Amino acid sequence: MRSVKPYLSRQMLKAIYCSYFHSIMSYGIFWDQSADGIQVFRLQKKILRIMMGCKNRDSCRKLFISLKILPLPSQYIFCFLLFVVKNRELFSTNEEIHPFGTRQHHNLHQPSANLTKYQTGVYYI
Repeated sequence: MRSVKPYLSRQMLKAIYCSYFHSIMSYGIFWDQSADGIQVFRLQKKILRIMMGCKNRDSCRKLFISLKILPLPSQYIFCFLLFVVKNRELFSTNEEIHPFGTRQHHNLHQPSANLTKYQTGVYYI
């Protein structure tokens, strides 16, 4: 990115970012739950700083907004929301589980597990 930055416009740099880094990040979006997710997020911020010509210690919050790019944690949440919307038939609402008319009756039902290991949080390997 540094080698082509002097020769390209910001729009072209964003296109290179989307075609190269964003596609890899979207493919491995579940990295957010692992230790590698932090490294990927740091790499994403480093690339944005290079694109915009900022210093290493500058905040990236405004850069994400100005370039209209989602940070890794936000992209992670967005992917899960898309999954829920596309696979709505896999989920049930609280209204379908019990007949009580509560304020949360339209919310998705969070399934409970009857396993003792799950309830106590003790896992044996």
